[in-house]
Amino acid sequence: MSDEMMDEGGVVKKFMYVNRKAPHGTIYALESLEVVLIAAAFDQDVSLVFVDDGVYQLMKEQKTDGIEVKNFSPTYRALEMYDIEKLYVEKESLDARGLTTDDLLVPVEVMSAAEMADLMAQQDVVLSF
Repeated sequence: MSDEMMDEGGVVKKFMYVNRKAPHGTIYALESLEVVLIAAAFDQDVSLVFVDDGVYQLMKEQKTDGIEVKNFSPTYRALEMYDIEKLYVEKESLDARGLTTDDLLVPVEVMSAAEMADLMAQQDVVLSF
C-alpha cells in the first residue's frame, strides 16, 4: 500500500470524493467512480459527496441512449459491496434542482452546506471532480 494512502503509523486515512458535475457530457463522474472503487480496494475510509449538478449522478432511471454513452449509474448500487456506505448529498443542491431523496438510486445522508463544510474539514484528503 502506498504511503499516500496511510500515515506514518499505518492508520487508514479518510478520503472524501466531491462530485460536482452532471453524470454525462464530461468524464468527471465516471472517473470519480473508478477512483473511489480503487481507494476502497485499498481499505481506505471512503466517502462520497454530491453537490451542485453532481446530484444528478444519483438520479434513478437515467436514459443515455440518445447521447450514445453508457449509463454507468447502476454502479452506484454496487458501492455497498465495496463497504462504501458514506454517501452525502447537499440539501441546497437537491432543493435547487427540485429533487428529493426519492429521486435517487441509493440511500444518502442529506446535509446542509454548513454541515458538509464541517464534514470536509474532518477528512485527510478531499478530491473534487
